[in-house]
Amino acid sequence: MALEKWVAVASFVMFALFAAELISISHFLKNPSYDIDPSSSILEFISISGAPALILAGSSFLLARAYGSIFCGSLIVAGGAVMLIGMIYVNTMIPQIPVAYVVPDLSLTPIIFIGVSIPVMITGSLLFRLKPRPKRDYFFDR
Repeated sequence: MALEKWVAVASFVMFALFAAELISISHFLKNPSYDIDPSSSILEFISISGAPALILAGSSFLLARAYGSIFCGSLIVAGGAVMLIGMIYVNTMIPQIPVAYVVPDLSLTPIIFIGVSIPVMITGSLLFRLKPRPKRDYFFDR
């Protein structure tokens, strides 16, 4: 596979990891067994997987935009969909969390990433419209 396909796969995995991390911290905060600072954990999850997923999706798009790639586009769209569904689920779990653990980071992160997932899916769908460029027979034929 080409580089842009591997980057798209990594982006999809990071989107799924980010959704799983936020779902797991939300489940833990419903009935915590020990005291935890959810703000630092959420910021850590954003820096470990949320932001890199967006960067990898953009990098895959930039690498594949010249000729288009249905595989890369479908992985970017699927990653955005996974993040959208995961953030909607986390957003529905927030009322079940005790008030002491509901911090602004916990309440704003799903909303922000719901808003970010829609442009990610639109960007991925742009790769479906692009047509492959013709391949040249010789490397130095310019």
